[in-house]
Amino acid sequence: MKSNKAARGGKRNPPKNMRPKEQQEKPKPEPDTDLNPELLVGVGDRKIAKPYEPTPDERAALEAVRARRKETPRVTASSEKNEHRLLLDHPEPYYGCLLLMKALGTAEPDFYAGIVPQLAKAATQGQSLDEVSLNFMIAVIKGVEPRDQLECLLAAQLACIHVLTLDFARRLSNAGDIVQRDSAERTLNKLARTFAAQVETLKRYRSNGEQKVTVEHVSVNEGGKAIVGNVTHGGAGSSEKPG
Repeated sequence: MKSNKAARGGKRNPPKNMRPKEQQEKPKPEPDTDLNPELLVGVGDRKIAKPYEPTPDERAALEAVRARRKETPRVTASSEKNEHRLLLDHPEPYYGCLLLMKALGTAEPDFYAGIVPQLAKAATQGQSLDEVSLNFMIAVIKGVEPRDQLECLLAAQLACIHVLTLDFARRLSNAGDIVQRDSAERTLNKLARTFAAQVETLKRYRSNGEQKVTVEHVSVNEGGKAIVGNVTHGGAGSSEKPG
């Protein structure tokens, strides 16, 4: 049977506000204001951390990145039955496509429709498409700032060769025997030389194959004074004049 002290005239517990002062709950102490605000994050409502205040160098870096960055939508993939459907992370895919075409240096929809899936295949490992690797290669092309479709193709090859170069650098460092080490080293050297050759090809194409050679001439006249300057060769009997 349950006892009922109130029915037997027993003594009830007084309400909280009627208890003696020493039995009432004491207010919680305020947090130490000398503590670092970052240490108080997640401690409830006792203290709100102050927003981070960037330094002048950090603000300058932010402005520099904003000035150089080309805003283009990221490419995502939707896999269905071993097939990858490429999508643009943009509220209006039509305009997102135009932004990406401009960054790739093309105005041809057919070129755009071909180059992006080719990059996606190069970024596929097995049956899985690596979206990070795909968008990295697109970022490399954007950084080259191609002026036409040929420069875009060269930039795409640079991106692919770079990815393979670092992959074989990893294989070389993790080689288990001399055979694997020699194979990875030979392939790594070939890829590195190919990358350097492609960079030179891109430079020559952008300069239209023109080479500027400056010849410096040093002549010492009577009295021991040296004259350094460009040499201009005239006809017969003409004298050399310092530039």
